[in-house]
Amino acid sequence: MRTSADIPADIAARARQLREQIDYHNYRYYVLDDPEIPDAAYDRLFRELQALEEQYPALVTADSPTQRVGAKPLKAFGEVRHEVPMLSLSNAFSDEEALEFGRRCAERLAIPVEQIEFTTEPKLDGLAISLLYEDGRLARGATRGDGYVGEDVTQNVRTIRSIPLRLRGEPGKDLPRVLEVRGEVYMPKAGFEALNERQRAAGEKPFANPRNAAAGSLRQLDPQVTASRPLAMYAYGVGQVEAGELPDRHSAILARLRQWGLPVSPEVRDGVRGIEACLAYHRAMKDKRPQLPYEIDGVVYKVDRLDQQEKLGFVSRAPRWAIAHKFPAQEALTRLLAIDIQVGRTGAITPVARLEPVEVGGVTVSSATLHNEDEIRRLDLRVGDTVIVYRAGDVIPKVAGVVLSRRPPEAKPFEMPKKCPVCGSDIVRLEGHAIARCSGGLYCPAQRKEAIKHFASRRAMDIEGLGEKLVEQLVDRDLVHDPADLYALTVEQLAGLERMAQKSAENLIAALEKSKSTTLPRFLFALGIREVGETTASILAEHFGDLKAIEAADVETLQAVPDVGPVVANSIYTFFRQPHNLEVIDKLLAAGIRWPKVAVKKPEALPLAGKVIVLTGTLQGMSRSEAKQRLQALGAKVTGSVSKKTDWVIAGTDPGSKLTKAQELGVEVLDEAGLMELLQQG
Repeated sequence: MRTSADIPADIAARARQLREQIDYHNYRYYVLDDPEIPDAAYDRLFRELQALEEQYPALVTADSPTQRVGAKPLKAFGEVRHEVPMLSLSNAFSDEEALEFGRRCAERLAIPVEQIEFTTEPKLDGLAISLLYEDGRLARGATRGDGYVGEDVTQNVRTIRSIPLRLRGEPGKDLPRVLEVRGEVYMPKAGFEALNERQRAAGEKPFANPRNAAAGSLRQLDPQVTASRPLAMYAYGVGQVEAGELPDRHSAILARLRQWGLPVSPEVRDGVRGIEACLAYHRAMKDKRPQLPYEIDGVVYKVDRLDQQEKLGFVSRAPRWAIAHKFPAQEALTRLLAIDIQVGRTGAITPVARLEPVEVGGVTVSSATLHNEDEIRRLDLRVGDTVIVYRAGDVIPKVAGVVLSRRPPEAKPFEMPKKCPVCGSDIVRLEGHAIARCSGGLYCPAQRKEAIKHFASRRAMDIEGLGEKLVEQLVDRDLVHDPADLYALTVEQLAGLERMAQKSAENLIAALEKSKSTTLPRFLFALGIREVGETTASILAEHFGDLKAIEAADVETLQAVPDVGPVVANSIYTFFRQPHNLEVIDKLLAAGIRWPKVAVKKPEALPLAGKVIVLTGTLQGMSRSEAKQRLQALGAKVTGSVSKKTDWVIAGTDPGSKLTKAQELGVEVLDEAGLMELLQQG
């Protein structure tokens, strides 16, 4: 094989020139949408480079345009942890919700909404992607995943011609040495239609829509399959950036990405002042939607200035400075054939509409979520009705309403069953909750995997080596039906499982044996009783001192426990009234689970006994729910309103009217540091 030393200088120079020319013409084609040369001329340059690299293999570089395909198929995708989480966006489904978003931004920035400049962008209906460039070269591609961990699809993104393998710029100067680009991989409409024609011609099932086709194509283990699919990408932002500076506006960052060779949607608009201008953009894009060469399901509004973005911050898993304004979902009429009941992995009872199949937005829909019993009542939904079906955000089918004029005379109102259709345990709906649940958490087959995973988790029974995948195998192979069955497993049974050698099996048996020595709070938490977290489990243990006393307690007795209100008391009471749950608990105790005697604490002896506390605003170190639990564990009564009987108001950032009321009444106000001092009394 020839080495780089064997390559004539003129040949090496010509190869470099060809790569630069091809990269330039890719930039003109994919980024500027302004090609300089016809396709035939581009193809001649490409074939010349291919011929040189075949003759002189040492010429081949990882970022050569010829290396779009060439990797071997993978057996599985690796995991990629995002250094900067890929957060999702909050949605607005109406102009009113978009106006409310603008009002919130203006309120937090303390300026009129008309003075806020937004960048508006089409919301592509594709798959979010992270592209990591190191020294200007594409080093990694990853899917969004859950926002924190995605899949490594580097080999596949390298096949997408609109994604540059090398950026236009000088690392360390105008280009950061490490730059993570976020974008959307999509399939153009024309490419989608051509792909489906090929699928039909080959006797294979066509794809339902471009988004599914794009997602399925990007997640192929064989990159040559991905390369055969007509995928494209538009960049919409950045994530991790090292050794380099970016502009102070989102619109300027997008412009810089274009300069570096990354495609950005030509429909992006900057300098859009105020929400009314954003709504005008929404209307314009809605009208333009059918003519666009790709599918969009809405538009995105982003506050343009980065300093204002930083001031607005984040809430939960979404930024406060951006929102996706969805287009109205497509609708269709069909007939409701039945209402089925599904039991989720956490026991949630979900009614599902079984529909006469109908096409909605290019997808055949035969079922739709009904969410809960209240939703059915709200819709006055009855079997046999003609219903309006729509796809919220063009994804999830839902029943929007009933055509009452077509209601058949035999239609009857829906009745939620009283027993779980899977295990026969009571179906319970706690006060103030919209979701009904099966109460047979330790026994119900529908909840089996989730119950066992929780039981074995680190903060519960802490069974080392019993991970999610192993639990899946144990249940799927019918070896474990409830948590107590774990303690009957043998080394021989475990060693026969996938990825379980003799030593691993022996270690797990030892871990199971070790877990038998626990504490009453851990055991209570491990049972997975709804509304009973670690703090409540500890309070119950310290109040009653004994499992049998908790099992025998009625609702009134349970409500006498600090931190246990009517909802929690009913949940505990119902759990211990299910014979199946008690059978599993007896099996666990018979297997040898034990704990030391618990010293009973009298409520009046707790450090904050009798104190009334109100929480307001956002806490930085913990959630308000956690703060409430910890205060109640110390004997405090945490209420939702301020009165003369209130001892302290804990005020986080952005406190509401409760702070004003406390100041008017002369109630002592503590900040988060004061809260921590109170909690340290425990």
